[in-house]
Amino acid sequence: MGLSSPAGLLRHSPFGVLSSVFDYLTFGALLYLFHASTDQFRTAWFVESVVSASLILLVVRSRRPIFSSRPSRRLILATLGIVLVAAVLPYLPFADFLGLVSLPLVYLVMTAAIVALYIAAAELTKRLFYRRFDRAPAVAS
Repeated sequence: MGLSSPAGLLRHSPFGVLSSVFDYLTFGALLYLFHASTDQFRTAWFVESVVSASLILLVVRSRRPIFSSRPSRRLILATLGIVLVAAVLPYLPFADFLGLVSLPLVYLVMTAAIVALYIAAAELTKRLFYRRFDRAPAVAS
């Protein structure tokens, strides 16, 4: 089954589909639950996408579960640094120059909840993917 068929594409990129599901969840929460303004939507989307992409790397970097496969100190520090910058950037004096606005706390709580669900779903997807498509034993990292 090659990448040209939908099943082949899903086999090789289940995380792209999963990412889209959580993108739509974020869009829905921002638009229909919080009725975010354009600037709030843009800012919340920026924060959520940078934070989730950074943290998902910790999930997909190894076949092993995220909490049993310890990343290097540099990777942890880089990831935390990126997450911190993304979360703080909207509150800095030059944020409006970047098109960002301060977000209410509830938006940050929503972002944290969606990212936590995304990480859990990515971990489950990874486990199912390796169980279904790859029979090689997990390698310690």
